[in-house]
Amino acid sequence: MQKIWFITGISSGLGEALAQAIMQKGDIAVGTFRQETQAQQFNQQHEGKGLGLVADVTKPQDLEKAFQIIEKQFGRLDILVNNAGIGFAGAIEEATIAESKGIFEVNLWGAMYATQLALPIFRRQGAGHIFQLSSGAGIRGTAGFGIYNASKFALEGLSEALADEVKPFGVRVTIVNPGPFRTKFAGSSLLHAQNTLPAYEATAGIFRTRMAQVNDKQEGNPAKGAQIIVETAYNENPPLRLPLGKIVLGAFEGKIKMLQTDLDNGRTVAESAVF
Repeated sequence: MQKIWFITGISSGLGEALAQAIMQKGDIAVGTFRQETQAQQFNQQHEGKGLGLVADVTKPQDLEKAFQIIEKQFGRLDILVNNAGIGFAGAIEEATIAESKGIFEVNLWGAMYATQLALPIFRRQGAGHIFQLSSGAGIRGTAGFGIYNASKFALEGLSEALADEVKPFGVRVTIVNPGPFRTKFAGSSLLHAQNTLPAYEATAGIFRTRMAQVNDKQEGNPAKGAQIIVETAYNENPPLRLPLGKIVLGAFEGKIKMLQTDLDNGRTVAESAVF
């Protein structure tokens, strides 16, 4: 049966590739753009296959309107993809609270509100699938990427709990962990702390330089990643986590090793802290 997808942020990158893969599959891709002209162009090109809506995920009223349109036009929703996100480079001390809140508004609160709007539909249907676009940065922290790490770590925790909460309703959750993909993320889409401190040149400074160097050279292929997500949506037993790319496998393995080392070294101390 043809599936109805709602994807936040399909103007570029993995979101754009995902919308294309969905329509090639024969499903309906409903996606959000920030600009009216983008949505109009999408609708002209993909009439009957997709629907572009104008919405800012940091504005609850925009998301509410989008879900109202979906229910009115299609009568159901099968898959939600919380793809909209924003990157931020800067040391923790360099970042302002305002800058940090802006990252969380998109990466966490936008995803959470879209999820809350989708869940009543999914519960009523007794079925649904939520894809949370996290990152390898949601698994392991990196100097110079801490604010982004924090937003994705928060999304990971929310999504793990969500998966257990909604499983009885027939709703599935998959956390997607892309590594570096060849999109605008490391270039024009990456925000930087306005205040930089010389003390962090050897840590956050190196990270900023590395991001600039890898821009347009990342290993990840958006079209291939999108195709894997579509295939996962048709998997009868989809995974909780879906790593995409070779580099992200190293992040997973490094985190497992780090945790195992601390567990082994701290077991005796941990056991001593009980009554």
